[in-house]
Amino acid sequence: MDIREKSLQKHYEWKGKIEVISRAPIETREDLSLAYTPGVAQPCLEIQKDYEKSFQLTRRSNLVAVITDGTAVLGLGDIGPEAGMPVMEGKCALFKEFAGVDAFPLCIRSKDVDELVRAIYLISGSFGGINLEDISAPRCFEVERKLKELCDIPVFHDDQHGTAIVVAAALLNALKVVKKDISQIKAVVNGAGSAGIAITKHLIHMGLKHVTMVDRCGILCEGMQELNREQAYMATITNRDHMRGTLADAMKGADLFLGVSAPRIVSREMVASMAENPVVFAMANPTPEIMPDEAKAAGAKVVGTGRSDFPNQINNVLAFPGIFRGALDCRAKEINEEMKVAASYAIANLVSEGELNEEYILPNALDKRIGRMVAQAVMQAARETGVARI
Repeated sequence: MDIREKSLQKHYEWKGKIEVISRAPIETREDLSLAYTPGVAQPCLEIQKDYEKSFQLTRRSNLVAVITDGTAVLGLGDIGPEAGMPVMEGKCALFKEFAGVDAFPLCIRSKDVDELVRAIYLISGSFGGINLEDISAPRCFEVERKLKELCDIPVFHDDQHGTAIVVAAALLNALKVVKKDISQIKAVVNGAGSAGIAITKHLIHMGLKHVTMVDRCGILCEGMQELNREQAYMATITNRDHMRGTLADAMKGADLFLGVSAPRIVSREMVASMAENPVVFAMANPTPEIMPDEAKAAGAKVVGTGRSDFPNQINNVLAFPGIFRGALDCRAKEINEEMKVAASYAIANLVSEGELNEEYILPNALDKRIGRMVAQAVMQAARETGVARI
């Protein structure tokens, strides 16, 4: 069996990857009275008097909602909320395994932005954080923006920000290998959807100055009529040379290619046209924009993909568990840019100078240090920027 067949067999066996386990013993009459009626009335009254006590007297302080509408699931597209449930359960399992965070999957049967926002806001009082997942662009930007305005807990769209944080960590170390500075390099981002836009914004925040974005319509440039609102904004902060043309045109002389787009759309010739010792992150899944061996043969010095069977896997699991662990532990009101930058550096710094090489720029996803180190960095940044509440 290949991995997909084996996974399907295991899912039939597991019948779900998570379960609810009681933290309170219920073996005697007193146990029952303490965990439920009549004793439970007292914590209820305490929370009624002081809303903040909900974080002390319930599991809310360690509980994240993993929410999707099933419109952009794992490269499979709009397959519906129920079909997205295995991915949401998997995400919840990763939260628990890598950061001790309890997470619960919620699949919402609506594609309407306002309905999604309303539904999520109305249940937000049960959770300490909201992790949005696999919601299609450009709707995902509006859903996240509106929820951040309404909710008093962190709202984080992992497809955007988790991806951006890990890509930035990979780039920090890749640039050490090729001995280039982020402020000097020329970058090309192919795919102006949720991930591509978030990656670009995050890298600009970290010092990237020369970046061009490309989508199906070609190089993003101010004034293009076919751009959605988010893409139109990105055209105002990227491509400052006002270049027009194709992906092949954009890649000429570039130091970095970042792909969050489609399989096999980059040729050897396109990589060969890049600057000396280029970095290629081809992250389309399961088939990257260019296979690593082809990119290497064309002159790429460092190559990363989204796959675990190649070196330098760029995997969101390096980021989101620790980010939420840190945000929950300091009761952060939000996950801001400074917290994201801190997470990128924390991940990158887990690869020592002695370990760093062109095929090892990110720590192993199973490294147990990651969640703890990311959480510490995120908490420090939250406190320094005033969004921590404890």
